[in-house]
Amino acid sequence: MTSSIKNKTKIIYQIQKLRRLAQPFFLPIDQCTGFQFIWLLFSLLFCVGGIVLVSLTGLINIFQNVQPQLIEKYFGGVVNTIDSIWSGSWGALFSGLFLVGSASFFSFRIQLKNRKWLHWLFLGIIVIMLLAVNGINAGIGFIARDLTNALVEKQQDGFYRILGIYACCFVVAVPIRVSQIFFTFKLGLIWREWLSKSLVKDYMTNKAYYQINPNDEDQTDVDNPDQRITEDTRAFTYQSLNLTVGVFDALLTFSLNILILLTISKTLTFSLFGYAAFATSILLFAGKNLVKLDYDQLRYEADFRYGLVHIRDNAESIAFYSGEHPERSETERRLGEVVRNFNLVIIWRVIIDVMRRSVSYAGNFFPYLIMAIPYFRGEIDYGRFIQASFAFNMVEGSLFFIVNQIEELAKFTAGIGRLEGFQSKVESISQEKPLENTKIISNYSSILIKNANLTPPGSNKLIIKDLSLSINNNDSLLVVGPSGCGKTSLLRMISGLWEPENGLIQKPNTGDLLFIPQKPYMILGSLREQLCYPTQVDKFSDDHLISVLNEVNLKSLSDRYPNLDIKQDWPRILSLGEQQRLAFARLLLNSPQFAVLDEATSALDIDTEKHLYNLLKKRELSIISVGHRPTLKDFHQNILELNGKGSWKLLTAENYNFNS
Repeated sequence: MTSSIKNKTKIIYQIQKLRRLAQPFFLPIDQCTGFQFIWLLFSLLFCVGGIVLVSLTGLINIFQNVQPQLIEKYFGGVVNTIDSIWSGSWGALFSGLFLVGSASFFSFRIQLKNRKWLHWLFLGIIVIMLLAVNGINAGIGFIARDLTNALVEKQQDGFYRILGIYACCFVVAVPIRVSQIFFTFKLGLIWREWLSKSLVKDYMTNKAYYQINPNDEDQTDVDNPDQRITEDTRAFTYQSLNLTVGVFDALLTFSLNILILLTISKTLTFSLFGYAAFATSILLFAGKNLVKLDYDQLRYEADFRYGLVHIRDNAESIAFYSGEHPERSETERRLGEVVRNFNLVIIWRVIIDVMRRSVSYAGNFFPYLIMAIPYFRGEIDYGRFIQASFAFNMVEGSLFFIVNQIEELAKFTAGIGRLEGFQSKVESISQEKPLENTKIISNYSSILIKNANLTPPGSNKLIIKDLSLSINNNDSLLVVGPSGCGKTSLLRMISGLWEPENGLIQKPNTGDLLFIPQKPYMILGSLREQLCYPTQVDKFSDDHLISVLNEVNLKSLSDRYPNLDIKQDWPRILSLGEQQRLAFARLLLNSPQFAVLDEATSALDIDTEKHLYNLLKKRELSIISVGHRPTLKDFHQNILELNGKGSWKLLTAENYNFNS
């Protein structure tokens, strides 16, 4: 009993995840419930069914006026089916469902704004095409019956006429099916673009990209966010549409062919239901093991790919170290995880495939076992027998749709878990609102730290205890101490990335505080974009940009690339010293009120370092530096010394001795 409750809870939780990913593309999730979303999906079927039924009735009436003999002779079954629908209660039912579906979409007209109606329109076109193809398939059942009877009775003229009609059905069906595939891919592309933009927006809001990629990897449960935005998004939208279209196709196939099968043999119909229920239960039970394996496979594949990207991004460093052996060992370890898990995936896929094929082969016997008796009694002709077999196969295919997609469902379920987990994480971070009584307050003209205790996020280790200091305009502070004492952590607190455990931080706005790390950030863009980052590229003229490059001793770079719009792999092309000088050029162009430099001149010679710091002084920038070189003391008024155990000392540069 407990296991059953757990399974139901898991299913409900998985459905909720699917709804969070799928519904916002079609309906605002904060304005509509999941039941309303499902109801609109059914309403779409009601509307499409009504449109197609009316259209088909109109076409039949037109052809009956133009070629009544042709319609009566070769499409009599279709005509009889349509007549029976309109003459009985089915016509009223279909009409009522169409009105209900139309009214449902009208009632949600406000929620369908912002082009969401276009998504439903695409889906409706796809369903119409599915219904058209299924209608043709149902007609082919009647054609197959007449074609078989013509063969048995050796009616040569009639046989070739029916065969020509058969060929016409294929000629009509092929472009409809191709168009359906086109619209499915197109809708999938629109969905992927929408979902990717939504994830990227949340990912770049409130520094979510930073919070889910902390310095300590053990503090996050979101691995490989790049894969989740790219591959997982592509797979989810593609698989969602494929499965949705497949379900619609199965429902339409079932609806159109079950009526035909019931009129031929109720025994065959009910036998099919019992057989399908038994086989589906067994296969779904076996298939649930694939879900966890596919989830792990996605993670292992992403880790393996990231390892290879890491080697590419650090190729020169690895080459200097001749570190091929450890890199190869780590890559092979990651590959080993991929192979080991995929071996288990193969085993379970083979087991499921054997069971599925056994079920499929067994299903071929049912029409012969059941329909042979009335055929030998003379109750049905051979054409009717063939039509029953055709309808049986169509209904069987629709009933076994889930079973036939068991492997795709396992992948789909695993992908839902990864993508929804990422979506929930970045969405929750992006929607966070700063507390009114925050410990970090912006919009100040100076930096003021009052009684601040600093610990890393998620840790109790005290880095700095009861720190109090102020940095005003034109002030300069050098932060020193042994490696690992918390110098960079202090800069993170000043920049607002880390909050103090207690105390208060007052600082300027983000645009007035620019941070330059030891290894400067190089964006994926042109030389112009590198220099202007993070401001707009049209803010500075070419002459201004070249002038600043010359100021920071990068004239060789402007000579080498006179076209500032050229795009290169800058981290690979430029040495670390060139990157640090380019970062200073970026700093001069942005002209912030405060410059925060984390060993930003470590790769430069003493003379170049002196030249760059003098440029900052000429601009009258306030400077906070982290460094180990004694020469840095000449460019700072005060020195803050940390010991890594919480203690600190604030001294004037004149009274500080690097050798003590």
